Amino acid sequence: MTDDRLSFKQMCERFDVTPRTLRYYEYIELLAPDREGRARFYGPREVARMTLILRGRKYGFSLEEIRQWLEIYEEKGTEAQMQALIEMADRQLAVLTDQKDQIEAAIAELKDLRDATAADMG
Repeated sequence: MTDDRLSFKQMCERFDVTPRTLRYYEYIELLAPDREGRARFYGPREVARMTLILRGRKYGFSLEEIRQWLEIYEEKGTEAQMQALIEMADRQLAVLTDQKDQIEAAIAELKDLRDATAADMG
């Protein structure tokens, strides 16, 4: 029988996270590895959850939002989880669009300041 579980070290390596991060995700109940003595083992469910956690972080979702979203699947199933994702994505898209607009404005202002300063020098 092959063991499709990952050790703690393998999980860190696979997802390029620190041991501290992995322990923290377990502490806040995003992950629940199997325990054998002091060793932790991560099965397909935990690997899938970690993939979703990191994807959510990439898009700017808080760990609490991710935790709640993962709980929806456990409590209400896939369709409810997909609906929640749409709502979360709509909110986050608005936040990211606003941030992008602010960054673009700051870039334009900084370019203007740079150009005016260079013109004053030359």
